[in-house]
Amino acid sequence: MRPFRALLAFAYAVLPLSLSAQRPPFPVDTASITTIHAAFKSKRLTCRVLVQQYLARIDALDKKGPAINSIVITNPAALAVAESLDARYTRSGPVGPLHCIPLIVKDNFETVGLQTTAGSLALEGWKPKQDATMVRLVKEAGAIVLAKSNLAEWAFTPYETVSSILPGYTRNPYALDRVTAGSSGGTAAAVAAGFATLGLGTDTGNSIRGPSAHQALVGIRSTMGLTSRAGVVPLNAVADVAGPMARSVADAVAVFDVIAHSDPADTVTAPADSKRPARYTDALRAGSLRGARIGVLRQAYERPTLDAEVNAVFERAVADLRRAGAIVFDTVRVDSLDAIQRRQQGGCNRFGADLERYFTARGPEAPVKNVNDVLRSRRYHPTVEQRLRDAAQATDAPEQSAGCQSRERVRAALRVAVTQLKDSLQLDAMIYPTWSNPPRRIGDLNTPHGDNSQLFSPSTGFPSMTVPMGYTRDGRLPAGLSFLGRAWSEATLIGLAFSYEQQTRHWHRPPLRSRSE
Repeated sequence: MRPFRALLAFAYAVLPLSLSAQRPPFPVDTASITTIHAAFKSKRLTCRVLVQQYLARIDALDKKGPAINSIVITNPAALAVAESLDARYTRSGPVGPLHCIPLIVKDNFETVGLQTTAGSLALEGWKPKQDATMVRLVKEAGAIVLAKSNLAEWAFTPYETVSSILPGYTRNPYALDRVTAGSSGGTAAAVAAGFATLGLGTDTGNSIRGPSAHQALVGIRSTMGLTSRAGVVPLNAVADVAGPMARSVADAVAVFDVIAHSDPADTVTAPADSKRPARYTDALRAGSLRGARIGVLRQAYERPTLDAEVNAVFERAVADLRRAGAIVFDTVRVDSLDAIQRRQQGGCNRFGADLERYFTARGPEAPVKNVNDVLRSRRYHPTVEQRLRDAAQATDAPEQSAGCQSRERVRAALRVAVTQLKDSLQLDAMIYPTWSNPPRRIGDLNTPHGDNSQLFSPSTGFPSMTVPMGYTRDGRLPAGLSFLGRAWSEATLIGLAFSYEQQTRHWHRPPLRSRSE
């Protein structure tokens, strides 16, 4: 009997290893911060294995197979960082709330050791000596910068993601013939395709919320001054905001809790620490819609080209809000909107001045000094040449430009008007479809685009976030629902968006397959 018992003991000893060897790969394309951290705790997963699986997925799907074409460069140090995080986890537990969470970072954020190009060949090879503040904060919380993502060059267009740094268009993982929307489209496509758990994007008029809506993600544009833009290549310094993009509200808010802080390197953020709650994650309450007062802002989206399917999806979203206990006002209006907009006198093109100030601050290591250097280099996509030339011709400093001064007066008047509307009805938020039309086909710049994000949030500086609200075209093309709040009301918006998400659960992964599957 002893030999049998020995054999049995050996079998039991080997069995867990055999089961472990046969265990299927961790589902990185649907993973959340919670599921990843639970897998670490149960020892089902290590940071190194997680990073390996994401890198393998990028290799299989980004330039091969469906060829999403969202990644400019992967981080060659990612595996080494993962190994160091594994060692620290063994010694003392997680580094922070984002321990070993792989992130995709839009290629207009400065990143130590990785080039930062803003999508332009004119900046190819430039490796800044410090991280953008937001990148530094997520790293300190334990996150790994896995890759840099493609963007609309210089973040110029909200309609498509194409640049000179990466040949070809970035494709929408939900329908490969469709656009990703613009600017942060590379980050959105990469997160939707499961190339990382989370992403960082920037939003001047649309570029977090639009791509998030087109790819069934959650995107947060904060109150101007709540999050730092230091170390981000500018487009328009009075409207630029940086923030998270994720497959769920909870994951987006976990990042937001880390990045929403004052930063001496970005003076606009001076009031941030006094305006934010202790933890935004406390706002993740599924019953937040009960009794909430929400207005349908039809001015944001109703136009002759409104797509009937998008409108039907939105009307179902309104019904879902009511079923969850929200008090929904069918139509709210900023009655003075047209009169306010007519006050604009002259144009305001800040890009050239803001870019020159940005590169002057980088000193002699800067790859260019101004827009004229970019034009002389001839290293840019042909589609952005006119935008660059227009910027070069705007020689007045924004502070002295009559058009820019007029723009600031218009923005101030709109802030007052929107606040008065919300106060008059005691609204917690206003809602509208993030886009009035589904994602266009790649190369199509003629059919209606439907972008509803440019006016209310960027012009007021008030926060807005988008969440998936369903799909059009036989369930193939995502659509997003936008919540617009008053200044510093992110916690309220988070509660509303989370409650809606938990009730409807519209998100599903895109139908991607590698050639080997």
